[in-house]
Amino acid sequence: MKTIRDTVPKMSVHSQRGQCAKRMSILEAAAEVFCRQGFAGASIDEIASTACVSRQTVYNHYREKDNLFTAVVEDVMDRANAMLFTILSTFPEDPDNLEDDLAGFAVRLSRSCICNQDGKFLRKLVQSEGERYPHLFESWRQHGPGKIGTALAALFSRLAHRDLLQIDDFDVAARQFLALVNADLQMSTLFGVTPTEAELENAARNAVRTFMRAYGAPATDKTRRTPVLNMTSS
Repeated sequence: MKTIRDTVPKMSVHSQRGQCAKRMSILEAAAEVFCRQGFAGASIDEIASTACVSRQTVYNHYREKDNLFTAVVEDVMDRANAMLFTILSTFPEDPDNLEDDLAGFAVRLSRSCICNQDGKFLRKLVQSEGERYPHLFESWRQHGPGKIGTALAALFSRLAHRDLLQIDDFDVAARQFLALVNADLQMSTLFGVTPTEAELENAARNAVRTFMRAYGAPATDKTRRTPVLNMTSS
């Protein structure tokens, strides 16, 4: 006896893979065109041509340009956030030299946020389309930078618990750390210039040096010993 499931046409594995490949091709092409032309300047015809598919194929997958733009931003955000949380996993929780290790972490963070293609794309879209899609980028702010700040605050609290940092408000400290890391690189990113490795390292050093002046624990002399009284009689 046939069931309802048996009577429904099944899409072959080959067909499913083909549809997935087309969808990815459209997303990649749309990201390229939106980044170059902006939302208003991008056309479905140009996106279809770049993706090597028909105009109708684009509409079959996404119905209209607004839906395609939303899908592109969400796809880029997912990749960017995955990269950022990978970087967070390298935070120096057991540092040999806290200042050096934090500086190395700051360089990796900057590479991910500033030099990574997805990070560049998101910044450009926020600048050009943020007013048109405030809800979309508010979601990115909360689930991207917002979560990173929360995660950093928790990591700083662990260092403070070990008396390596002195912090009263971990959320504030996390926001200030991120702001300091970006401080020397803002002009470069504003004009779309990718910082050199030397510039990344110099910016990270400056940021961590300032951060440690504000939150570093006082140095202790581990060689200091309590004087022993001479109890021998003369």
